[in-house]
Amino acid sequence: MWLLLPFLITCLTVVSLLLIIVVLMQRPKNEGLGASFGSNMTDNLFGAQTSTVLNRFTVWLGSLFFLLTLLISMVYVKSSSGPTKIQKQLMSKPATGATVPSTSAKP
Repeated sequence: MWLLLPFLITCLTVVSLLLIIVVLMQRPKNEGLGASFGSNMTDNLFGAQTSTVLNRFTVWLGSLFFLLTLLISMVYVKSSSGPTKIQKQLMSKPATGATVPSTSAKP
């Protein structure tokens, strides 16, 4: 369990970087940030179906991003749901021998 959280965070970082790259490679309608990569770079790399390929990658990477985020939150909550330090101290202290005064009256 201790190795799962760093592995998931590493996967989330890689997916985030890939998602950023794929979004920047998409050709916007106004040729905004996509123009910085060159006008025909994505067409040369992926062929004529560039927009559909990049849209599919974006959907898959976005879904994977949200899934990994959900898994990380579940693993973190599961790992930190143990007893707190105060609860451990209270459980480890021995019971005190306090006596309760009796209420029975002797005649």
